[in-house]
Amino acid sequence: MREIINKYLNQFDLDIRKTKDARFMDQKCTPDVVCFIADCIVNTIQPNQTFIVSDIWNSQYFIKNTRAIFNKPWATDKKARSEYDKFIQQPLRMLGYAQILEVTKQGIQNYYRIKNEDILDFIAQRERNTYNFLYCYFEKVLTDSGIWKYFVEYQNNPTTESFNYLKERYIRFIIGHTSVNKALEVRRIFPKILNIFAVENQLPGSEKGRISKYIFTFSDLMYNRKNWRDLNKDKTITRQEAEIKSIDIIHQEAYNAYYVQKAIMLIQKIQKESEVHDQWNNGEATQVHHIFPKALFPKIAHYIENLIKLTATQHYTKAHPNNKTIEINKDYQLTCLLAKADTIDKSLQCFGEKYYRKESFVYVCNTGLSVNIGTTLNFNDIKNCLIQIYNNIV
Repeated sequence: MREIINKYLNQFDLDIRKTKDARFMDQKCTPDVVCFIADCIVNTIQPNQTFIVSDIWNSQYFIKNTRAIFNKPWATDKKARSEYDKFIQQPLRMLGYAQILEVTKQGIQNYYRIKNEDILDFIAQRERNTYNFLYCYFEKVLTDSGIWKYFVEYQNNPTTESFNYLKERYIRFIIGHTSVNKALEVRRIFPKILNIFAVENQLPGSEKGRISKYIFTFSDLMYNRKNWRDLNKDKTITRQEAEIKSIDIIHQEAYNAYYVQKAIMLIQKIQKESEVHDQWNNGEATQVHHIFPKALFPKIAHYIENLIKLTATQHYTKAHPNNKTIEINKDYQLTCLLAKADTIDKSLQCFGEKYYRKESFVYVCNTGLSVNIGTTLNFNDIKNCLIQIYNNIV
């Protein structure tokens, strides 16, 4: 998919020295925020519709899910107006600079329209996709602007001195070629760019204005950096602490529900027929089945690689024996995994990593089966491993 993104971006000159626009990137443009705003556009805006910030802001999809994902005040709360305005506006402006959205200005109001629906849809699917887009986009902007070489210099020698040199070069560049005239503002945006570059190249990033002590990871990039899955389960906590943690659990459930539903919607969109070709696949494929049940494996419940499209007969008589949805037929679970492997293999050959990742499928299998299948195996070898594992289980 990166090739498709690069081919599209190469049609445009994104040189900051020519556009004079410092807002090609901003503070709120982290992978999870950009992914979410793209998802809101996909789910609330028609392909040829012109829209403004408030069209996203006032949508029930945004109001409900922004609270679930980011634990923010309700979007209808007037006191949170300035926060939400940036939260929506900054990703929209960035997507506009990247030519994913078309932007026109009437007075002080920006009007947007979807310009590349395919790439926008890719960005909206998952944070990893957004990260891939952002890396391609930053490389294009910084190369066109003549400053990519300074990032490469830092890559070749990631020290405190080279970090400070890169940061100062970037600050001077932005102040010298845009209307921004305060170094503090540029310093706030600089980490959002460097840290994407750092994750891609396994380098220290920027943390609290300094070079980080450790190599930056994908999860470090997120706006929503608190890990809800690492809740403290200490039984000695106070009543007040327990109340706070009960709220955390509610947020976690809403957070999980959003991502699971998002994955289900994607499966329904891209898989029109049953993925299991057996004697029970006659009829419409109306069911999305968790191969490893979400109640038992919440960590992989939102992975699209753990979801499979089935007919009602396949779902309720084969996947779940005797229509008991709390039970799983192990033989048919293997059938589903083998079919899903074929689906993913074909999709990767046709579309690259637009929808699926082999590594994610292996992670789903390893998590669900408590095994250690290697990611370097091809799909035939992965299927043979699965057959051997299930021969020992059943």
